[in-house]
Amino acid sequence: MTDPAPAARLVVLVSGSGSNLQALLDATADPGYGARVVAVGADREGIAGLDRAARAGVPTFVDRVPAYPTRDEWDRALTEHVGAYRPDLVISAGFLKLVGPHFLAAFGDRYLNTHNSLLPAFPGIHGPRDALDYGVKVAGATLFFVDAGIDTGPIVAQVAVPVLDGDDEESLTERIKEAERRQLVEQVGRLVREGWTITGRRVTVP
Repeated sequence: MTDPAPAARLVVLVSGSGSNLQALLDATADPGYGARVVAVGADREGIAGLDRAARAGVPTFVDRVPAYPTRDEWDRALTEHVGAYRPDLVISAGFLKLVGPHFLAAFGDRYLNTHNSLLPAFPGIHGPRDALDYGVKVAGATLFFVDAGIDTGPIVAQVAVPVLDGDDEESLTERIKEAERRQLVEQVGRLVREGWTITGRRVTVP
């Protein structure tokens, strides 16, 4: 009998409540999922996401941008701290800082982010509001590998969420979050178990 493959190593970056982090922590409790969260990083102290990591016994670190003389030095420090945990995947789970060239050089082909619109429509921080303002009938969430642009990286997966007649920004955002969370857990598991290749803008999972 062959030994099972070692679990993939996930480093998760957070800036707030950590609900996506919690979904990953719950999923990785199953040995069959194929991954474990080895560290959680944040850009601020005192957030619920760090508390979730602590309760799960996961190491944490904080790299605040104001703690460094320049944004470039922050980017170098974040790259070093994430790299110390030898991640197979780095996951932005509501991480509100744009990483720089050092981070992307180290992790650009394995740094995942999730966005609350069907990219390339409605990039930026107000996806659901912009979708409502435009009057679309279908919104959703996109999981993608991060590049140097704003929500422009190669797409791994997308999930559609219908826009209901009575939706406001809050109700649509909450329904997208639920779909986004399910997609994140499903696709991270798929990537770590099956592998992936990135060719231009196309992400292929065998």
